[in-house]
Amino acid sequence: QVQLVESGGGLVQAGGSLRLSCAASGRTNSICQMGWFRQPQGKEREFVVGINWRGGYTAYSDSVKGRFTISRDNAKNTVGLQMNSLKPEDTAVYYCAAGRDCGGPYDYWGQGTQVTVSS
Repeated sequence: QVQLVESGGGLVQAGGSLRLSCAASGRTNSICQMGWFRQPQGKEREFVVGINWRGGYTAYSDSVKGRFTISRDNAKNTVGLQMNSLKPEDTAVYYCAAGRDCGGPYDYWGQGTQVTVSS
């Protein structure tokens, strides 16, 4: 099993920045990919960005490309999400996720952290 704990959410004005962090523990050597998803209130969860845990390959959704940056620290088993130029439509609960198979489903999820962007 892998446990994921997010931190760093909060309230920010439009145009501002926030950084989220996710710490993984447990069987972290089984992780091949990690990612961030978000779920706006009343909507379905959506993919934001993913990273290959070993090779560092990344994939971003079009809605955040150029504004968000994912990073990883394999030694500390953490993944970060730097969010710049935030917009009100970025408001959501953000979830960290991890998967055993690169390109496959995400098997483990954090509890989520709220990000609110005011206009």
